[in-house]
Amino acid sequence: MSMFQKVFGTHSEREVKRIKPLVDQIEALRPTMQALSDEDLRNKTTEFKERLSKGETLDDLLPEAFAVVREADKRVLGMEPYRVQLIGGIILHQGRIAEMKTGEGKTLVATLPAYLNALEGKGVHIITVNDYLAHRDAEEMGQVHRFLGLTCGCILNSMDNDERRAQYACDITYVTNNEDGFDYLRDNMVIYKEQLVQRELHYAIIDEVDSVLIDEARTPLIISGQSGKSTKLYEVCDILARQLERGEASGEVTKMTAIMGEEITETGDFIVNEKDKVVNLTEQGVHKVENFFHIENLADPENLEIQHNIILALRAHNLMFRDRDYVVKDDEVLIVDEFTGRIMPGRRYSDGLHQAIEAKEHVKVKRESKTLATITFQNFFNKYAKKSGMTGTALTEEKEFREIYGMDVVEIPTNRPVIRIEQGVARRKRQPVLSAHDRAGDDLDRNAQLAYHFADYRDLLEVLLAEIGFGRFHQIEKPTHDLCHAVEVAGSGRTLHHFVDHAEVERAGVGFGIYLLDRRHENIVRTDLFEQAQVGFRGPGVIFQVGFVVELCRIDEYAHHDGRTLPACAFNQRTVSCVERTHGRDESDAGPVPAAECPAQFLAVCDCFHFLGLKS
Repeated sequence: MSMFQKVFGTHSEREVKRIKPLVDQIEALRPTMQALSDEDLRNKTTEFKERLSKGETLDDLLPEAFAVVREADKRVLGMEPYRVQLIGGIILHQGRIAEMKTGEGKTLVATLPAYLNALEGKGVHIITVNDYLAHRDAEEMGQVHRFLGLTCGCILNSMDNDERRAQYACDITYVTNNEDGFDYLRDNMVIYKEQLVQRELHYAIIDEVDSVLIDEARTPLIISGQSGKSTKLYEVCDILARQLERGEASGEVTKMTAIMGEEITETGDFIVNEKDKVVNLTEQGVHKVENFFHIENLADPENLEIQHNIILALRAHNLMFRDRDYVVKDDEVLIVDEFTGRIMPGRRYSDGLHQAIEAKEHVKVKRESKTLATITFQNFFNKYAKKSGMTGTALTEEKEFREIYGMDVVEIPTNRPVIRIEQGVARRKRQPVLSAHDRAGDDLDRNAQLAYHFADYRDLLEVLLAEIGFGRFHQIEKPTHDLCHAVEVAGSGRTLHHFVDHAEVERAGVGFGIYLLDRRHENIVRTDLFEQAQVGFRGPGVIFQVGFVVELCRIDEYAHHDGRTLPACAFNQRTVSCVERTHGRDESDAGPVPAAECPAQFLAVCDCFHFLGLKS
């Protein structure tokens, strides 16, 4: 974070602060809306439309309209939007991108701007990534819109044009990005106006906006049709390709070889370059093709189609292999994905290669397809008069959103403070890493458990250690127990500063089982571990270690350091606070918790220390 951001706050913080007075206005209307009956609440929709027709704007209606939807959400769904959700709804209405963490209720947030913008009667499209989400949200959230007197529709892949036209005519329509884009392409191919299924592209709320507008931005939507070209030439070229002999070349033809005048000898009828997946006819092969088709010059413009098709036939026989690049099932050639190995039904090779493979395998050769209409998601969604989006990860692509779509990203704070630290690999894998030592002083009494990430998880630890500034992975050896790795997760290396003495701790055999190589002295901290389940059984061992190995006078000498070495690996946050100064707390407020709140095993070990006259 730059110095400017530390002083003036981030862009998101400033925008959220600017919106908060508007949220206060919405919340001030809560008693008024609660006093209305269901019918009166529904009549608000008619009132808003009349006010719009008289010259008021959507921004003028926003506080009251959002208050109406908030009350409707509570009555219909039993869910009342929080302040942060109201902020998210305002951001969406403004045509911006709201970044909200997973679980913060983005689906419910969309009901607020969708209702407000639907009052204009031009239609609102809520874009989802699959049919299931579109149908689910239309059924669940559509209850709120219908309760308020609006119509709500849903577009599914199985619908015909008449059904689609009826759904697009609704005030609010839930639809996937693919169906929305293809319907736009089909509308541009119709002849009569009555055949159109969509209305004007007025306002879109895009869920998982980073996936749709960034990851799949350049993905083309293509509508193709069969050409009138005959398929007989593919079958004829396949017959000829089986008669030609594969040869070899003494070298590769390049510009340098041409300049140097080097002669390259070729054998056979064609040469296969498997590296570049290219097939070229030799001089001998060209003569055979000319004799077969009874033509004088294969290179003439009128013979280019024959030349193209014979090359495709040779590629099908020598570069495309059955059960590797494709499979034949039910008299149909199906492509195999080279990366995943999965069959991709409905996909076909372009430029006639698929037809050449069909001729090779003696299945029905289908006609070539030609592109009738195409558009990318980037160009399509830019045609909306206003668009907004929501996702959990958008700040990383904020620059692209600004430059391509003219949309900024606003990070919405969570409703409750996040007690989870997500970093590096943990964030990508959606694995929580809880902090035991980076908590504020007033949060120490909360019962939060450490998340158990094994020390063998090297890729996670490397990222975590780098981000907390502790060091590199090679600077920490594996703890003696996987559950006791507070240093790796929470950066609690300062805890060991308050031990009596590193050498004495090592000799006593009491501690956390963490090796701090970057803090090593002549005597490395090598400690054993009290496991929670075994603490009660290790009491005698502790007595032996302390009573016979460590001199009690030395412990008394360092008693003013208040060093306490009892482990806290599996205790809750209140118990961890029993370890004085572990969290950087002052002596005045670092007293131990009541005995009633400490685990029995923990108290048993404390009794052992009292028995020896140690300060605990």
